[in-house]
Amino acid sequence: MKVIGVIGLPGSGKSLFFDMAKEKGVVVVSMGDIIREKAAERGENIGTIARKLREEHGQYIVAKLTIEKIKEFLEKDTDAKVILVEGIRSPYEIEMFEVNFDNFTSVSLYASPKTRFERVTLRNRKDDSSVYEDFKERDQRELDFGIGSVIATADYLIKNEDSFEEYKEQVVEFFEKEMD
Repeated sequence: MKVIGVIGLPGSGKSLFFDMAKEKGVVVVSMGDIIREKAAERGENIGTIARKLREEHGQYIVAKLTIEKIKEFLEKDTDAKVILVEGIRSPYEIEMFEVNFDNFTSVSLYASPKTRFERVTLRNRKDDSSVYEDFKERDQRELDFGIGSVIATADYLIKNEDSFEEYKEQVVEFFEKEMD
């Protein structure tokens, strides 16, 4: 069984990547879902709870909770060949996955801030902003977690600056290489 950590700032193409993986029957585990659950439990916003969890329990907490979730899943479904982890933000989290899964790989999805802001504005999700300063603030929060280092040291890099079709081709090539 292989665990693949997928890294990318908002608007970098993670959703399409995961949609294509799900079409192949790949299991996706979202670290963001864990943070959203904790935020709902405490009645706080996602950004605040992401920081608080790390302050209260250390830099490894979100990875630890995600790893527990993956291991629980594997106890039930021993046939899973690949699990994708969405939402890795820090070198600490990468370290935890490497320690817990012998066959761990990371892939970074990259797009420039200008391209990502255009995408985020168009998709208009609840936690997105059409104000560039808010977008930059969100990027900075993620960079403060250490995502820049994680992007820079990923095992693979998929650049998502060009056409939708070109990006999909790169993702398919990655799947063929890593998931077969």
